[in-house]
Amino acid sequence: MLNVSENPPIIWPEVESIRLFSGQWWVAHTKSRNEKALAHDLIGRNISYFLPMSWKVRRKSRRTIKSLLPLFSGYLFFCGDENQRTELLRTDRVANLLEVKDQEKLLNELVQIERVLHTGVPLVPHKYIQVGQKCRVIAGPLMGLQGIVVKTKGEMRLVLQVDMLGQSASVEIDIDLIELVE
Repeated sequence: MLNVSENPPIIWPEVESIRLFSGQWWVAHTKSRNEKALAHDLIGRNISYFLPMSWKVRRKSRRTIKSLLPLFSGYLFFCGDENQRTELLRTDRVANLLEVKDQEKLLNELVQIERVLHTGVPLVPHKYIQVGQKCRVIAGPLMGLQGIVVKTKGEMRLVLQVDMLGQSASVEIDIDLIELVE
């Protein structure tokens, strides 16, 4: 387990938005528990990446353990050219490389995740939803985000999906701040 200061940054290089990255987006399906190590390798090779992470707090005996874990376990998103893709494969930390057919769609989905991370609002992994009502946030710091609303343990959550991975994450949302998307 890494100390807090040893965790890689969520975005490398640290820029205002991942929209500023140039190149083609790829999804690296990492070997088991290699997401952060791969991120450190990419920093050393100066390859742009996005590794969304969230804090998990648990109690063990009388200790509180706080861990920064990847939001999408086993996946890291990177942006680059063919040479950088080859460099990534040389790290021996990648089990499979997923080609992104719809670059703009993936980028739009990732920017939504990035935006929530920048607000500091807790974002947690969530079961991927295929059915439900799609909604848009109409007020507050998350205004404009679109996702599917679900009710979990008595609270309303907006599920932000990354279709290519078949995974999603959710953020708590007030029902008064959303409207249905036609």
